Amino acid sequence: MRTAIRRLGGYFLLFICIGLDMALVGPTLPALAAQTGSTLGAMGMAFFLSALGFSLGTLLGGSLFDRVPGRRLLVAGHGIVAALVFLVPHVPVFGVLMALYVIKGIAGGVVHVGANTLLLWSYEGKAGPYVNALHFFFGLGAFLSPFLLGLLISAGGSYADAYHLLAVFDLLVAMVILFTLKAPAPPQRSEQKGAAAGSGGFLIPFVLSAMLFLFFYVSAEITFGGWIFTYAITLDLADAVRAAYLTSVFWLAFTIGRLISIPAAVRFSPRQIIPIALAGAAGFLIPLILFPAAPAVVWIAAAGAGFCMAPVWPTGFTLAGQSVSLTARISGFILLGDSIGGMVLPGLTGWIMERAGAPAMAQLVLASLAATFLAYLGILYFGNRRKEPGGAA
Repeated sequence: MRTAIRRLGGYFLLFICIGLDMALVGPTLPALAAQTGSTLGAMGMAFFLSALGFSLGTLLGGSLFDRVPGRRLLVAGHGIVAALVFLVPHVPVFGVLMALYVIKGIAGGVVHVGANTLLLWSYEGKAGPYVNALHFFFGLGAFLSPFLLGLLISAGGSYADAYHLLAVFDLLVAMVILFTLKAPAPPQRSEQKGAAAGSGGFLIPFVLSAMLFLFFYVSAEITFGGWIFTYAITLDLADAVRAAYLTSVFWLAFTIGRLISIPAAVRFSPRQIIPIALAGAAGFLIPLILFPAAPAVVWIAAAGAGFCMAPVWPTGFTLAGQSVSLTARISGFILLGDSIGGMVLPGLTGWIMERAGAPAMAQLVLASLAATFLAYLGILYFGNRRKEPGGAA
Protein backbone atom coordinates (compact mmCIF):
# COMPACT_ATOMS: atom_id res chain seq x y z
CA MET A 1 0.00 0.00 0.00
CA ARG A 2 2.77 2.44 0.91
CA THR A 3 4.59 1.63 -2.32
CA ALA A 4 1.42 2.32 -4.32
CA ILE A 5 0.89 5.65 -2.53
CA ARG A 6 4.50 6.72 -3.11
CA ARG A 7 4.24 5.72 -6.75
CA LEU A 8 1.06 7.73 -7.29
CA GLY A 9 2.51 10.68 -5.39
CA GLY A 10 5.57 10.76 -7.62
CA TYR A 11 3.50 10.69 -10.81
CA PHE A 12 1.13 13.36 -9.49
CA LEU A 13 4.00 15.69 -8.56
CA LEU A 14 5.48 15.25 -12.03
CA PHE A 15 2.23 16.29 -13.66
CA ILE A 16 1.86 19.32 -11.40
CA CYS A 17 5.25 20.40 -12.72
CA ILE A 18 4.25 19.73 -16.34
CA GLY A 19 1.13 21.86 -15.87
CA LEU A 20 3.07 24.68 -14.18
CA ASP A 21 5.62 24.78 -16.97
CA MET A 22 3.15 24.54 -19.85
CA ALA A 23 0.80 27.27 -18.57
CA LEU A 24 3.63 29.68 -17.72
CA VAL A 25 4.67 30.09 -21.36
CA GLY A 26 1.56 31.92 -22.62
CA PRO A 27 1.40 34.73 -20.03
CA THR A 28 5.17 35.34 -20.31
CA LEU A 29 5.30 35.46 -24.13
CA PRO A 30 5.26 39.30 -24.26
CA ALA A 31 8.10 39.48 -21.72
CA LEU A 32 10.11 36.80 -23.55
CA ALA A 33 9.55 38.66 -26.83
CA ALA A 34 10.95 41.84 -25.25
CA GLN A 35 13.82 39.85 -23.70
CA THR A 36 14.90 38.56 -27.12
CA GLY A 37 13.93 41.60 -29.20
CA SER A 38 11.39 39.59 -31.22
CA THR A 39 7.68 39.87 -32.03
CA LEU A 40 4.80 37.97 -30.47
CA GLY A 41 4.25 36.15 -33.74
CA ALA A 42 7.87 34.99 -33.71
CA MET A 43 7.61 33.93 -30.07
CA GLY A 44 4.81 31.60 -31.12
CA MET A 45 7.71 29.44 -32.33
CA ALA A 46 8.27 28.60 -28.66
CA PHE A 47 5.12 26.44 -28.82
CA PHE A 48 6.19 24.87 -32.10
CA LEU A 49 9.77 24.06 -31.16
CA SER A 50 8.96 22.96 -27.64
CA ALA A 51 6.39 20.56 -29.03
CA LEU A 52 8.87 19.42 -31.71
CA GLY A 53 11.28 18.47 -28.95
CA PHE A 54 8.40 16.94 -27.02
CA SER A 55 7.61 14.77 -30.04
CA LEU A 56 11.19 13.55 -30.26
CA GLY A 57 11.19 12.88 -26.52
CA THR A 58 7.94 10.95 -26.80
CA LEU A 59 9.40 8.65 -29.45
CA LEU A 60 12.62 8.29 -27.48
CA GLY A 61 10.75 7.50 -24.28
CA GLY A 62 8.55 5.00 -26.08
CA SER A 63 11.69 3.06 -27.00
CA LEU A 64 13.49 3.42 -23.67
CA PHE A 65 10.85 2.60 -21.07
CA ASP A 66 10.51 -0.98 -22.34
CA ARG A 67 14.23 -1.45 -21.68
CA VAL A 68 15.55 0.96 -19.01
CA PRO A 69 14.35 1.23 -15.37
CA GLY A 70 11.64 3.88 -15.30
CA ARG A 71 12.84 5.77 -12.23
CA ARG A 72 16.23 6.57 -13.77
CA LEU A 73 14.63 7.95 -16.91
CA LEU A 74 12.10 10.06 -15.01
CA VAL A 75 14.76 11.58 -12.73
CA ALA A 76 17.18 12.31 -15.58
CA GLY A 77 14.48 13.85 -17.79
CA HIS A 78 12.96 15.98 -15.07
CA GLY A 79 16.35 17.13 -13.80
CA ILE A 80 17.18 18.42 -17.28
CA VAL A 81 13.81 20.21 -17.43
CA ALA A 82 14.55 21.93 -14.09
CA ALA A 83 17.91 23.25 -15.29
CA LEU A 84 16.52 24.58 -18.56
CA VAL A 85 13.47 26.22 -16.95
CA PHE A 86 15.89 28.20 -14.77
CA LEU A 87 17.77 29.40 -17.85
CA VAL A 88 14.74 30.59 -19.85
CA PRO A 89 14.58 34.19 -18.49
CA HIS A 90 18.37 34.64 -18.91
CA VAL A 91 18.71 33.95 -22.64
CA PRO A 92 18.74 37.21 -24.66
CA VAL A 93 19.21 35.63 -28.10
CA PHE A 94 16.05 34.40 -29.84
CA GLY A 95 17.71 31.47 -31.63
CA VAL A 96 19.40 30.22 -28.48
CA LEU A 97 16.12 30.44 -26.54
CA MET A 98 14.34 28.44 -29.22
CA ALA A 99 17.08 25.77 -29.11
CA LEU A 100 16.63 25.62 -25.35
CA TYR A 101 12.91 24.98 -25.83
CA VAL A 102 13.67 22.08 -28.19
CA ILE A 103 15.97 20.40 -25.64
CA LYS A 104 13.55 21.05 -22.79
CA GLY A 105 10.78 19.57 -24.91
CA ILE A 106 12.77 16.38 -25.51
CA ALA A 107 13.32 15.88 -21.79
CA GLY A 108 9.69 16.71 -21.02
CA GLY A 109 8.46 14.26 -23.65
CA VAL A 110 10.41 11.42 -22.04
CA VAL A 111 8.88 12.26 -18.66
CA HIS A 112 5.36 12.55 -20.09
CA VAL A 113 5.29 9.24 -21.95
CA GLY A 114 6.97 7.55 -19.00
CA ALA A 115 4.50 8.69 -16.35
CA ASN A 116 1.46 7.80 -18.49
CA THR A 117 2.81 4.39 -19.53
CA LEU A 118 4.08 3.39 -16.08
CA LEU A 119 0.72 4.30 -14.56
CA LEU A 120 -1.11 2.11 -17.09
CA TRP A 121 1.29 -0.74 -16.33
CA SER A 122 0.62 -0.32 -12.62
CA TYR A 123 -3.18 -0.57 -12.82
CA GLU A 124 -3.84 -2.08 -16.29
CA GLY A 125 -7.61 -2.46 -16.89
CA LYS A 126 -8.46 -0.44 -13.77
CA ALA A 127 -6.31 2.54 -14.74
CA GLY A 128 -9.14 4.87 -15.87
CA PRO A 129 -9.68 6.81 -12.61
CA TYR A 130 -5.92 6.95 -11.98
CA VAL A 131 -5.22 8.39 -15.43
CA ASN A 132 -7.93 11.01 -14.83
CA ALA A 133 -6.41 11.78 -11.43
CA LEU A 134 -2.95 12.11 -13.00
CA HIS A 135 -4.23 14.67 -15.46
CA PHE A 136 -6.17 16.44 -12.72
CA PHE A 137 -2.80 17.31 -11.22
CA PHE A 138 -1.65 18.58 -14.60
CA GLY A 139 -4.68 20.89 -14.57
CA LEU A 140 -3.89 21.93 -10.99
CA GLY A 141 -0.38 22.97 -12.01
CA ALA A 142 -1.68 24.76 -15.09
CA PHE A 143 -4.17 26.70 -12.94
CA LEU A 144 -1.60 27.68 -10.31
CA SER A 145 1.01 28.86 -12.82
CA PRO A 146 -0.60 32.05 -14.22
CA PHE A 147 -2.29 32.71 -10.86
CA LEU A 148 1.07 32.70 -9.08
CA LEU A 149 2.55 34.81 -11.88
CA GLY A 150 -0.20 37.39 -11.32
CA LEU A 151 0.54 37.42 -7.59
CA LEU A 152 4.26 37.85 -8.22
CA ILE A 153 3.67 40.77 -10.59
CA SER A 154 1.25 42.39 -8.12
CA ALA A 155 3.88 42.03 -5.38
CA GLY A 156 6.55 43.72 -7.49
CA GLY A 157 8.20 40.55 -8.77
CA SER A 158 8.95 39.61 -12.35
CA TYR A 159 8.37 36.81 -14.79
CA ALA A 160 11.96 35.67 -14.14
CA ASP A 161 11.07 35.02 -10.50
CA ALA A 162 8.30 32.66 -11.65
CA TYR A 163 10.75 30.65 -13.78
CA HIS A 164 13.24 30.47 -10.91
CA LEU A 165 10.64 29.21 -8.44
CA LEU A 166 9.40 26.60 -10.93
CA ALA A 167 12.95 25.37 -11.55
CA VAL A 168 13.52 24.89 -7.81
CA PHE A 169 10.24 22.99 -7.47
CA ASP A 170 11.13 20.83 -10.48
CA LEU A 171 14.46 19.93 -8.89
CA LEU A 172 12.80 19.03 -5.58
CA VAL A 173 10.33 16.76 -7.37
CA ALA A 174 13.19 15.03 -9.20
CA MET A 175 14.81 14.34 -5.83
CA VAL A 176 11.54 12.96 -4.44
CA ILE A 177 11.27 10.55 -7.36
CA LEU A 178 14.89 9.50 -7.00
CA PHE A 179 14.50 8.48 -3.37
CA THR A 180 10.88 7.27 -3.15
CA LEU A 181 9.52 6.05 -6.50
CA LYS A 182 9.56 2.37 -7.44
CA ALA A 183 8.49 2.08 -11.07
CA PRO A 184 6.70 -1.06 -12.31
CA ALA A 185 8.35 -3.47 -14.71
CA PRO A 186 7.03 -3.77 -18.28
CA PRO A 187 4.14 -6.25 -18.74
CA GLN A 188 5.24 -9.85 -19.00
CA ARG A 189 5.06 -10.44 -22.72
CA SER A 190 7.78 -10.84 -25.27
CA GLU A 191 8.46 -8.33 -28.01
CA GLN A 192 7.71 -11.04 -30.57
CA LYS A 193 4.34 -11.85 -29.02
CA GLY A 194 3.39 -8.20 -28.91
CA ALA A 195 4.44 -7.70 -32.49
CA ALA A 196 2.50 -10.75 -33.65
CA ALA A 197 -0.64 -9.66 -31.84
CA GLY A 198 -0.48 -6.24 -33.39
CA SER A 199 0.82 -7.01 -36.84
CA GLY A 200 -2.55 -6.72 -38.55
CA GLY A 201 -6.22 -6.44 -37.77
CA PHE A 202 -6.61 -2.63 -38.05
CA LEU A 203 -3.94 -1.85 -35.42
CA ILE A 204 -2.27 0.81 -37.58
CA PRO A 205 -5.47 2.76 -38.43
CA PHE A 206 -6.53 2.44 -34.80
CA VAL A 207 -3.25 3.91 -33.56
CA LEU A 208 -3.46 6.67 -36.18
CA SER A 209 -6.99 7.51 -35.02
CA ALA A 210 -5.81 7.68 -31.41
CA MET A 211 -2.86 9.86 -32.45
CA LEU A 212 -5.17 12.23 -34.33
CA PHE A 213 -7.55 12.35 -31.38
CA LEU A 214 -4.78 13.58 -29.09
CA PHE A 215 -3.34 15.79 -31.83
CA PHE A 216 -6.52 17.79 -32.40
CA TYR A 217 -7.56 17.86 -28.76
CA VAL A 218 -4.18 19.11 -27.51
CA SER A 219 -4.13 21.64 -30.35
CA ALA A 220 -7.37 23.09 -28.97
CA GLU A 221 -6.34 22.97 -25.31
CA ILE A 222 -2.88 24.51 -25.70
CA THR A 223 -4.07 27.11 -28.19
CA PHE A 224 -6.82 28.37 -25.88
CA GLY A 225 -4.80 28.14 -22.67
CA GLY A 226 -1.65 29.56 -24.24
CA TRP A 227 -3.17 32.44 -26.23
CA ILE A 228 -6.14 33.62 -24.14
CA PHE A 229 -3.77 35.97 -22.27
CA THR A 230 -2.65 37.63 -25.52
CA TYR A 231 -6.25 37.55 -26.82
CA ALA A 232 -7.44 39.60 -23.84
CA ILE A 233 -4.54 42.05 -24.05
CA THR A 234 -4.88 42.53 -27.81
CA LEU A 235 -8.62 43.28 -27.62
CA ASP A 236 -8.04 45.56 -24.59
CA LEU A 237 -10.23 43.38 -22.38
CA ALA A 238 -7.75 43.23 -19.51
CA ASP A 239 -4.39 44.45 -18.28
CA ALA A 240 -1.50 42.04 -17.68
CA VAL A 241 -2.60 41.04 -14.18
CA ARG A 242 -6.28 40.47 -15.10
CA ALA A 243 -5.26 38.63 -18.26
CA ALA A 244 -3.10 36.32 -16.12
CA TYR A 245 -6.12 35.72 -13.88
CA LEU A 246 -8.26 35.04 -16.97
CA THR A 247 -5.78 32.35 -17.96
CA SER A 248 -6.05 30.96 -14.43
CA VAL A 249 -9.84 30.88 -14.69
CA PHE A 250 -9.53 28.62 -17.73
CA TRP A 251 -7.12 26.30 -15.91
CA LEU A 252 -9.07 26.43 -12.63
CA ALA A 253 -12.24 25.31 -14.44
CA PHE A 254 -10.14 22.75 -16.27
CA THR A 255 -8.81 21.44 -12.94
CA ILE A 256 -12.31 21.22 -11.45
CA GLY A 257 -13.44 19.34 -14.55
CA ARG A 258 -10.55 16.91 -14.16
CA LEU A 259 -11.41 16.39 -10.50
CA ILE A 260 -15.04 15.61 -11.32
CA SER A 261 -13.92 13.31 -14.14
CA ILE A 262 -12.25 10.95 -11.61
CA PRO A 263 -15.52 9.60 -10.14
CA ALA A 264 -17.20 10.04 -13.53
CA ALA A 265 -14.67 7.63 -15.03
CA VAL A 266 -15.81 5.01 -12.50
CA ARG A 267 -19.50 5.39 -13.32
CA PHE A 268 -19.54 6.24 -17.03
CA SER A 269 -17.75 4.81 -20.04
CA PRO A 270 -15.44 6.82 -22.34
CA ARG A 271 -18.09 6.51 -25.07
CA GLN A 272 -20.50 8.45 -22.86
CA ILE A 273 -18.06 11.06 -21.56
CA ILE A 274 -16.21 12.18 -24.70
CA PRO A 275 -19.15 13.31 -26.90
CA ILE A 276 -20.77 15.23 -24.04
CA ALA A 277 -17.49 16.94 -23.13
CA LEU A 278 -16.75 18.00 -26.71
CA ALA A 279 -20.29 19.26 -27.28
CA GLY A 280 -20.14 21.27 -24.05
CA ALA A 281 -16.86 22.92 -24.99
CA ALA A 282 -18.23 23.84 -28.43
CA GLY A 283 -21.29 25.34 -26.76
CA PHE A 284 -19.11 27.80 -24.83
CA LEU A 285 -16.85 28.66 -27.77
CA ILE A 286 -19.63 29.60 -30.19
CA PRO A 287 -20.74 32.69 -28.17
CA LEU A 288 -17.08 33.77 -27.98
CA ILE A 289 -16.88 33.59 -31.78
CA LEU A 290 -20.10 35.59 -32.11
CA PHE A 291 -19.18 38.22 -29.48
CA PRO A 292 -15.36 38.22 -29.37
CA ALA A 293 -14.91 41.56 -27.57
CA ALA A 294 -17.58 41.15 -24.87
CA PRO A 295 -15.74 40.89 -21.51
CA ALA A 296 -18.38 38.77 -19.78
CA VAL A 297 -18.51 36.32 -22.70
CA VAL A 298 -14.72 35.92 -22.64
CA TRP A 299 -14.66 35.05 -18.93
CA ILE A 300 -17.62 32.66 -19.21
CA ALA A 301 -16.12 31.00 -22.30
CA ALA A 302 -12.77 30.54 -20.55
CA ALA A 303 -14.42 28.88 -17.57
CA GLY A 304 -16.92 26.79 -19.52
CA ALA A 305 -14.54 25.59 -22.21
CA GLY A 306 -11.92 24.70 -19.61
CA PHE A 307 -14.40 22.67 -17.57
CA CYS A 308 -15.78 20.76 -20.56
CA MET A 309 -12.44 20.06 -22.20
CA ALA A 310 -10.94 18.64 -19.01
CA PRO A 311 -11.93 14.95 -19.29
CA VAL A 312 -11.24 14.56 -23.01
CA TRP A 313 -7.51 13.69 -22.97
CA PRO A 314 -7.41 11.10 -20.15
CA THR A 315 -10.70 9.54 -21.24
CA GLY A 316 -9.48 9.17 -24.82
CA PHE A 317 -6.17 7.67 -23.71
CA THR A 318 -8.01 5.27 -21.41
CA LEU A 319 -10.27 4.25 -24.30
CA ALA A 320 -7.19 3.45 -26.37
CA GLY A 321 -5.76 1.39 -23.51
CA GLN A 322 -9.00 -0.58 -23.25
CA SER A 323 -8.89 -1.43 -26.95
CA VAL A 324 -5.19 -2.26 -27.44
CA SER A 325 -2.53 -3.81 -25.21
CA LEU A 326 -0.23 -0.81 -24.77
CA THR A 327 3.52 -1.37 -24.77
CA ALA A 328 5.69 1.69 -24.19
CA ARG A 329 6.35 1.74 -27.94
CA ILE A 330 2.63 1.85 -28.86
CA SER A 331 2.00 4.41 -26.13
CA GLY A 332 4.82 6.49 -27.54
CA PHE A 333 3.29 6.50 -31.01
CA ILE A 334 -0.15 7.44 -29.67
CA LEU A 335 1.29 10.15 -27.43
CA LEU A 336 3.16 11.50 -30.43
CA GLY A 337 -0.20 12.97 -31.43
CA ASP A 338 -0.23 14.88 -28.14
CA SER A 339 3.20 16.39 -28.65
CA ILE A 340 2.68 17.30 -32.31
CA GLY A 341 -0.70 18.78 -31.37
CA GLY A 342 1.06 21.14 -29.00
CA MET A 343 3.34 22.15 -31.86
CA VAL A 344 1.38 22.97 -34.98
CA LEU A 345 -1.74 24.99 -34.13
CA PRO A 346 -0.38 26.81 -31.03
CA GLY A 347 2.72 27.69 -33.03
CA LEU A 348 0.69 29.06 -35.95
CA THR A 349 -1.90 30.89 -33.85
CA GLY A 350 0.26 33.93 -33.15
CA TRP A 351 0.96 34.35 -36.86
CA ILE A 352 -2.73 33.92 -37.70
CA MET A 353 -3.83 36.36 -34.97
CA GLU A 354 -1.44 39.00 -36.31
CA ARG A 355 -3.00 38.75 -39.77
CA ALA A 356 -6.64 37.76 -39.18
CA GLY A 357 -7.15 39.38 -35.78
CA ALA A 358 -7.35 38.02 -32.24
CA PRO A 359 -10.91 36.57 -32.65
CA ALA A 360 -9.48 33.94 -35.03
CA MET A 361 -8.13 32.10 -31.98
CA ALA A 362 -11.57 30.90 -30.86
CA GLN A 363 -12.44 29.79 -34.40
CA LEU A 364 -9.26 27.70 -34.59
CA VAL A 365 -10.02 26.05 -31.24
CA LEU A 366 -13.59 25.16 -32.28
CA ALA A 367 -12.41 23.67 -35.58
CA SER A 368 -9.82 21.58 -33.75
CA LEU A 369 -12.43 20.21 -31.34
CA ALA A 370 -14.65 19.25 -34.28
CA ALA A 371 -11.73 17.30 -35.75
CA THR A 372 -11.21 15.66 -32.34
CA PHE A 373 -14.72 14.26 -32.54
CA LEU A 374 -14.09 12.83 -35.99
CA ALA A 375 -10.94 11.12 -34.71
CA TYR A 376 -12.96 9.74 -31.79
CA LEU A 377 -15.33 8.12 -34.30
CA GLY A 378 -12.28 6.57 -35.94
CA ILE A 379 -11.18 5.08 -32.60
CA LEU A 380 -14.60 3.51 -32.14
CA TYR A 381 -14.77 2.20 -35.69
CA PHE A 382 -11.34 0.61 -35.86
CA GLY A 383 -11.57 -0.59 -32.26
CA ASN A 384 -14.77 -2.46 -33.12
CA ARG A 385 -13.26 -3.86 -36.33
CA ARG A 386 -10.35 -5.29 -34.32
CA LYS A 387 -12.83 -7.24 -32.18
CA GLU A 388 -14.62 -8.74 -35.17
CA PRO A 389 -13.71 -12.23 -36.47
CA GLY A 390 -10.47 -11.91 -38.42
CA GLY A 391 -9.33 -8.84 -36.48
CA ALA A 392 -6.47 -8.88 -33.99
CA ALA A 393 -7.50 -8.68 -30.34
